[in-house]
Amino acid sequence: MDGELVHIGFGNILVMDKVVAIAAPGSAPIKRAVQDAKTTGKLIDMTSGRRTKAVIFTESSHIVLAALAPETITGRLQVMRGGTVIKPETAMVEKARK
Repeated sequence: MDGELVHIGFGNILVMDKVVAIAAPGSAPIKRAVQDAKTTGKLIDMTSGRRTKAVIFTESSHIVLAALAPETITGRLQVMRGGTVIKPETAMVEKARK
């Protein structure tokens, strides 16, 4: 299997090359997508009973629920790639200073 593997909490690993999007679970469209995936059998719950903080959409139309925030997951990917991680809050503060 080729691709970058990222730990998304509680011993769960995700192949990032197959990920289309990572979203926060709060909006109505995301909640509908999760419900649809549940009814069609395409929902993968990797939260280990914790609160869902990220909804991950894959190329195969599966939806993965994770207990880590989207920023944490993408931060882990950036660290693996040797890049720097800029959190959205930090970017807003830096932009306001200019």
